[in-house]
Amino acid sequence: MARAGTLIESVMKDIESKITSRAYLPNTRLPSVRAQAKAMQVSVSTVVEAYDRLVAEGCIVSRPGAGFYTCGPIAPLNLTHIGPTVAREIDPLWVSRESLESTPGSLMPGCGWLPSEWFYQSGIKRALRNLARTHSLDLTEYAPPKGSQAFRHFLQRRMLNHNIEVTAEQIMLTESGTHAIDLIGRFLLSPGDTVLVDDPCYFNFHALLKAHRVNIIGIPYTPNGPDLERFAQAIKDYNPRLYITNSSVHNPTGAHLAPHVAHKLLTLTQASELVIVEDDIFADLETTRSPRLAALDGLNHVIEIGSFSKTVSASVRCGYIAARQDWIEQLVDLKIATSFSGNRLDSEIVLQTLTDSGYRKHMDKLHNWLAKQRQSTTKKLVNLGIQPWIQPKDGMFLWCQLPTGKNATQLARDCLSKGVVLAPGNVFSQSQNAHDYLRFNVAQCTDQKIFDVLAWALDQQR
Repeated sequence: MARAGTLIESVMKDIESKITSRAYLPNTRLPSVRAQAKAMQVSVSTVVEAYDRLVAEGCIVSRPGAGFYTCGPIAPLNLTHIGPTVAREIDPLWVSRESLESTPGSLMPGCGWLPSEWFYQSGIKRALRNLARTHSLDLTEYAPPKGSQAFRHFLQRRMLNHNIEVTAEQIMLTESGTHAIDLIGRFLLSPGDTVLVDDPCYFNFHALLKAHRVNIIGIPYTPNGPDLERFAQAIKDYNPRLYITNSSVHNPTGAHLAPHVAHKLLTLTQASELVIVEDDIFADLETTRSPRLAALDGLNHVIEIGSFSKTVSASVRCGYIAARQDWIEQLVDLKIATSFSGNRLDSEIVLQTLTDSGYRKHMDKLHNWLAKQRQSTTKKLVNLGIQPWIQPKDGMFLWCQLPTGKNATQLARDCLSKGVVLAPGNVFSQSQNAHDYLRFNVAQCTDQKIFDVLAWALDQQR
């Protein structure tokens, strides 16, 4: 049986964690002593002692006849205290840090970007030389509120190729795709709103949405798109505000949204207030054309976002938002309020790289490299008993199921000890039902050591 002191401390930690996670803001009335005792299945005297200690520590105050209330300034935002505690190997923030801080020599088949040598480096260098030789304002001046007009016209033409009817005035540049989603979240979301995500989905969606203190609901993803029956039920049950997805080259599965699913999806949202955020970050990796929700919807209730960190440079950052013009005008105000101006130099480097005469030839080569690597990596994984969920037509990702009885989190832990960074399935899964899945980046799977370490780690779980 737990000691009384331990029970008192557990009540104190429960209250403190809710203050830290901002579930309890300043001047929030705490549950009554009896309600807290019932919720935690402890005695009333235990809760009384815990509350008294918290009063003594200055965390809460007692108001005679009114109960106990939180006090002090709002707690600094700590994302690790929002939501249930998870193992570090399936914590999106930890996985991101581990990939970004990896030591020289580490292998990263779980990361989400191309190897440095696979980027169009000659085009980036040419853009840098061109800018260095000019007296361009791009070197010194703040960017216009919506960003470079030339870049926005380029994006307009690019989106028209995907049948998205948009004007340059409906487009604004951002620092990245993540910055775009964050701005949209600030614009449309309030704490407690519900946001739908694919299950599985890009793991940083989870981490970013936690910062907005919203309710996240995962919709099972199929090889053709979200499960429409579950999507319809979620709209009915939760009245969600946003749905965030990839239509083209879905992350982490590599799937494409099917036309019939896209049409039905938009039909389901017509009677609701749901806004869809379509992240098109992998557009240039696509060889098989997928329908765009933004094209079918006409940017009425769909917001199109993207960036170029996956194909141009992860170091030179630039993204964009395309939406209704009245929303863009308000998003521009929000952008100015939070960051004042965009990165004018980075956007010019990206634009010059994208419009360089060699970029398309480079992308053709990249498509061929990825196709060969998908085939090669698939074969090596299958030999280990690791099966791809589907065989993607495009992109860098394979979503794979481990042999029966194997656990991806334990596998990641074992492989990390050998310098191999994996991405376990539950990093991507809101429901935490992907314990036997891993996402592999085929572009990062060229070293045989990865498969040797995987074989060793699988053997450890016998």
